[in-house]
Amino acid sequence: MTYQEIVDLLGYAGGTERPVRITTTNRTEVVGVPTSLDTHITAHEVYLRPAGIEDSEIAMSLGAIAEVELI
Repeated sequence: MTYQEIVDLLGYAGGTERPVRITTTNRTEVVGVPTSLDTHITAHEVYLRPAGIEDSEIAMSLGAIAEVELI
C-alpha cells in the first residue's frame, strides 16, 4: 500500500470507529480502532484502541505500517 492509502484508510476508520487490521513492515498484525492520526513530521503516528482492551491505547509509527484493512 502507498503511504497515502494507509493514511486515508486509517482516517476513514477512525472517523467511523471501524476496526482495522494493521500489518507492520516486520509482518506483525495489530487489530484495533484508530482513535487519533497525526501525519505531522514531528509525530507521524496513529493511536489505536486494541481489540479486546477497550481502556488502553497504543501508538504506532506510520512508517512501520505496510498494510491496513477494514475488518
